[in-house]
Amino acid sequence: MNTALYQARRAELARRLGPNGIAILPTAPEQQRNRDADFLFRHDSYFYYLSGFAEPHAWLVVQGDGKSTLFCNPKDMEREIWDGIRLGPEAAPAALGVDAAFSVQELDAQMPALLDGRDAVWFPFATHKGLETRVAAWLDGLRARVRFGALTPEQQRDLCGPLDEMRLVKDASEQATMRRAAEISAGAHIRAMQLSARMLRAGQEVREYHLDAELLHEFRRHGSQYPAYGSIVAAGANACVLHYRADAGRVADGELVLIDAGCELDGYASDITRTFPANGTFSGPQRALYELVLASQNAAVAVTKAGARFTDPHEATVKVLAQGMLDLGLLDKNKVGTLEDVIESRAYFQFYMHRTGHWLGMDVHDCGSYTEPTELGQKTERRDALSGATIVNRPARILQSGMVLTIEPGLYVRPAPGVPEHFHHIGIRIEDDAIVTAEGCELISRGVPVEPDAIEALMRD
Repeated sequence: MNTALYQARRAELARRLGPNGIAILPTAPEQQRNRDADFLFRHDSYFYYLSGFAEPHAWLVVQGDGKSTLFCNPKDMEREIWDGIRLGPEAAPAALGVDAAFSVQELDAQMPALLDGRDAVWFPFATHKGLETRVAAWLDGLRARVRFGALTPEQQRDLCGPLDEMRLVKDASEQATMRRAAEISAGAHIRAMQLSARMLRAGQEVREYHLDAELLHEFRRHGSQYPAYGSIVAAGANACVLHYRADAGRVADGELVLIDAGCELDGYASDITRTFPANGTFSGPQRALYELVLASQNAAVAVTKAGARFTDPHEATVKVLAQGMLDLGLLDKNKVGTLEDVIESRAYFQFYMHRTGHWLGMDVHDCGSYTEPTELGQKTERRDALSGATIVNRPARILQSGMVLTIEPGLYVRPAPGVPEHFHHIGIRIEDDAIVTAEGCELISRGVPVEPDAIEALMRD
């Protein structure tokens, strides 16, 4: 473990807390799956970001003077036979670079003394059930001793704010891990594409779970701990369901398959979507819509760079998609008007109803504000063309080098009056992971191709 990396993060957090602040952060709780089994444990992202410690039942306290204290499970030979070796508080300072460590059983006894004399206590709001009540109990215990000189923090502040800002820009170590995660995921997509074509050529029945199994195999084969999210493997019309999960749907010759899947590696997520012909060859209508989505993604990639706004890729995408909808007859020009009319009325929403990207990092939809923090006082209001609701717009985040986001335009064509029948039930999304740079962005997930000719060539091999 690179203890210096986590020590530096804790030192930066301490600076943001102020010299007399204190931060309290638990890891994630274990979750029961059924009568005698838990779900596979996954640490809290904030906690792991500051500690690198992956065991359950742990708490981290960071003081504004830079000192840090870990509370963790004590050594217990009997429990370790069943659940695995514990680090224990005696070994934690040397292993993790914290200043002190105690058994988690001492948490309630130690916290009042740690809080005494602090002016502000920071903890993540609305993320850990019961945490506010736990903090309140510690503060009540401290208030009971004010006649003996105890000083109770006067402020309670949300720890998510400073941590979100720290996590939004990825350092070199984080970027390297995310590149490797994207590389593994790209290989998994290739494996699933090729299996689909190979099985159909052999006359075998293909189900969505066959392709899902290939993804999971490739993730684990290369050291990924688990998928970053529930994989979407959607064949045919299922691709028009945005959050469809890999199920037992039949993968039919002549249909498209949409796979949205990525692994998590050492705490960091990847997030890739590819849409491909199940048999390895695009039909005319499939290729027409696919090339439109790809053109919109290329437009979004072209404007993704340091200094641009987070919303710039979405606006570039919408412009290309809306014009393509008019050109291909998905939208009737006589009814919806010009390109500008389509964008103003959001008529494109019938076929494209999500944003073009999101932050990516330790969480697949990573933390971080989408509003520019230096321009919070600025806002405008507009009436939404579809809902009629009043929308408050604030300046979008200005991109900086080291931020990581997805770029994922799509088209989802459900049968409806006026929609050409040869486009019915076609769902397409193309998603890549991008590290923002001064000159543009680095697409770290292009180990799996996006050009239709390249996809067909890959699936012939």
